[in-house]
Amino acid sequence: MGGTRKFTILHSNDMHGDFLAEQAAGGGELIGGLPLLSGYINKVRAEEENVLYVISGDMVQGSIIDSDFKGTSTMQIMNYLAPDVVALGNHEVDYGLPHLLFLEKIANFPIVNANLYIKPFEKRMMRPYHIIKKAGFEILFTGILTEKVMDSLKMDELIGTFVTLEEAGTEVGKICDAFKNDDIDLTILLTHIGFESDKELAAMLRPEWGVDVIIGGHSHTLLSEPAQVNGILIVQAGTGTNQIGRFDIEVDDDTNSIVDWKWRLIPIDEHLAEPDLRMAEFIESFKSVVDRKYGVVISKFSQTLTHPLREEESTLGNLLADALAEGTQSDVVFLGAGSVRVKQMGPAVTLMDFMSCFPYDDSLTRFTVSGSALRRAFNHWMRPENRDGEGECYQVNSGVRAVYSNSARGLVSLTVNGVPVTDDATYSLILQGYHVQNSKPYLDLDPDELAAITPGRVAATSAQTVLKEWLIAHQNVDRRIEGRLVYER
Repeated sequence: MGGTRKFTILHSNDMHGDFLAEQAAGGGELIGGLPLLSGYINKVRAEEENVLYVISGDMVQGSIIDSDFKGTSTMQIMNYLAPDVVALGNHEVDYGLPHLLFLEKIANFPIVNANLYIKPFEKRMMRPYHIIKKAGFEILFTGILTEKVMDSLKMDELIGTFVTLEEAGTEVGKICDAFKNDDIDLTILLTHIGFESDKELAAMLRPEWGVDVIIGGHSHTLLSEPAQVNGILIVQAGTGTNQIGRFDIEVDDDTNSIVDWKWRLIPIDEHLAEPDLRMAEFIESFKSVVDRKYGVVISKFSQTLTHPLREEESTLGNLLADALAEGTQSDVVFLGAGSVRVKQMGPAVTLMDFMSCFPYDDSLTRFTVSGSALRRAFNHWMRPENRDGEGECYQVNSGVRAVYSNSARGLVSLTVNGVPVTDDATYSLILQGYHVQNSKPYLDLDPDELAAITPGRVAATSAQTVLKEWLIAHQNVDRRIEGRLVYER
């Protein structure tokens, strides 16, 4: 055919049920939310000739509208948004693998992933690729998932994934090689492995495979411009619906390559486009249900508590870890910092606020561990390379003080209830079930080592219940940053 064509590719990632617009800091204009986002997408689709909208994983989790309907509300809302193709993210499996397959059936759009396998049969779980034909051009999409998906599927021995970057790159090569004889004009890889891993992956991909663009997710990275590695453009659009990525690219049909491009991160606000009022009505049909169910006030804080970064001690994290420690009568609580899904909560706390903050219900297991094991766990998850937005970090209870030296790469001190931790002493440790299953990668403790002194004992079958009952029983509470987790240069 010959010639070039212009395409506009809009992209989101890690939307996490961020359906509703919010006021900007200090009041004023509305930002984000799906009605405004949908309005902008509709506007671009009307203005430009060849428009694609894609999502790089984690549509679900993070809102009470999603969790109460177990993702079915999100899929219906996404059907209204009508993405052209979506990649699987790690949170899409939060409700279990069978439920993921159910959600896939609800979706009117293709969900791609190339490296999630039914191991004994060498069969991929999801659609490995999707080809879109537009304006006489063929655009190939494939998807790669973070290894964290395996964390949610530890108990399912039939399911596996090629989790290293090298293996993921090989899977990309398989898809691209399979279509070498087809006239694929543009190849786009939708990933959910984090921005730094995207750059590493791009460096491993062979030029003959023809990958042009990586649109990523998982690390919630905001960019001012794309990275370029190995001739591949790499982008990501933060998290939520406050912004959207936009590529305007020109593709040459003869060389199957991008000859010109422009990328922008577009802030979503009420001045950008008219809100999609029918989308707002559709979301309201779900919101009204949860409002009636979850609108009751269960607690009142003395002030707003915050959780801005999962890698650092936070006032909201402190409160929740303290509640678990008190509720389970334990020396040390490792509360998964990623379990806290909001940046702030209070002063008034409704049941909806709480469920949005802590949507994951999980068991709590008490272990008795040695001081040496406890020190090794802190050394492992407090290390600098784990505090990159992709690692698994923790909030701890008030009896704990841990000081870590970045330069010395190790703990300077660790005390529990004011007493230095010694190797031969023993301590009760509370972990959520998810973290028990993944104790080796997250804490550098084998399951057998966790249970070496005494077998793990379930302290509560529902962490949500423990926290909710504690909040109901404690009013006008407050927390400060106390130096529970300190990182020295």
